[in-house]
Amino acid sequence: MIQSVNPATGEIISVYSEMSDSEVIEILGRTHRNYFSWRKVPVERKAELLLNTAAVLRNRREEIARMMTLEMGKLFLQSLAEVDKCAWVCEHYAEYAGKYIDDEMVSTEATRSLVTFQPLGVILAVMPWNFPLWQVIRFAVPALAAGNGGILKHSSNVTGCALLIEKIFREAGFPEDIFRTIVVSSGRVETVIQNPVIQAVSITGSVAAGKSVASAAGKVLKKTVLELGGSDPYIILEDADLEKAADCCVTSRLINSGQSCINAKRFVIVDEIYDKFEELFVNKMSNKKMGDPFSQTTELGPLASVKFRNELHQQVVESVGKGAKVLTGGKIPEIAGAFYPSTVLNNVKKGMPAYEDELFGPVASLIRVKNEHEAIEVANDTVFGLGAAVFTRDRIRGERIAKEEINAGCCFVNDFVRSDPRLPFGGIKESGFGRELSHFGIREFMNIKSVYIK
Repeated sequence: MIQSVNPATGEIISVYSEMSDSEVIEILGRTHRNYFSWRKVPVERKAELLLNTAAVLRNRREEIARMMTLEMGKLFLQSLAEVDKCAWVCEHYAEYAGKYIDDEMVSTEATRSLVTFQPLGVILAVMPWNFPLWQVIRFAVPALAAGNGGILKHSSNVTGCALLIEKIFREAGFPEDIFRTIVVSSGRVETVIQNPVIQAVSITGSVAAGKSVASAAGKVLKKTVLELGGSDPYIILEDADLEKAADCCVTSRLINSGQSCINAKRFVIVDEIYDKFEELFVNKMSNKKMGDPFSQTTELGPLASVKFRNELHQQVVESVGKGAKVLTGGKIPEIAGAFYPSTVLNNVKKGMPAYEDELFGPVASLIRVKNEHEAIEVANDTVFGLGAAVFTRDRIRGERIAKEEINAGCCFVNDFVRSDPRLPFGGIKESGFGRELSHFGIREFMNIKSVYIK
């Protein structure tokens, strides 16, 4: 049995039965059979269905947002924004999918030569709980627009969201068996990957989960796209607008109660302005109101589970044991639910969890450095490589650092990192490989075929 538990109260929301092996095989078979007709549907018709999906999302906005907040504790206002963003990505691919996958003519000695893009087949998506709708839609929309079929294995604690997403695509007019949800435990994912129907796998999740999925897919030579953890560094230089930088950094650290792979996590501050920035940052972090995620005045909701909250606190305790200092927060509150206060640590050094690991919650690590050169070294001193940001009034300087110096899949200047359907999204090193969104993302699960005609 699979349970959905409200992390704000600890109450059980729903209980679901796992699907049997025969049920999963039947779903995979149906999706596979439907794929052969779906791939031939004109891209213009697929675009119409994506616009329908955007309309369904907007019409059922509050219902979908409520399900996300109940199942994983996201602030309701942020859940509403997530639904809006998903509608946007539908509209984006409705407009641009045809251009992204149109044939590309190439001049050669042939009479005619070109590159064409064809769907691969049925793609398995293994998705996390932190953005229950966005992570799925970010994968599914370009995959379906390309002509693929989709199978969703969502995180067990957001099973209600997973089943609702399937219904949304169906209500929008997509074929009944072209995007399906399977309700299975993580221990059964490898068996699903081995099924010959599955042609490729996309996973968003932890490094450990990514390695497990990539290993299983590698054994059967199936392509993977991995979007894994991050320990995003934000560099604050001596010429930064400190007030704006502090606001931006606090916002990024606390989005989704700090439970995002691209939250700002390590703040690398040059010595000249360190004390001033620390004061601003701590003041802004310490004033965040924690409580009911459905209240419009709440600024920090619960973590997704008590287990995750306790793991985060242990990382804080271990870091303090190695010399880090707590400037605000850092204590488990004596209230029901998986709550953890906004927390700031300074004197963070190499070898501490607050320096080395991904802290998946509202805990910020402040690191003092001498100058720009050392800031870049510290920013890159991580096994991760997903996002990063640089704050400086000198935009030319910021662009140089972002473009040439930081080792990450995306780097923002004077703003916090976020995904955008117009830009490719993904990481390097232990943050994974492959890209989602833009034309790079839609082509990940397509056969890029060369055609040469003499």
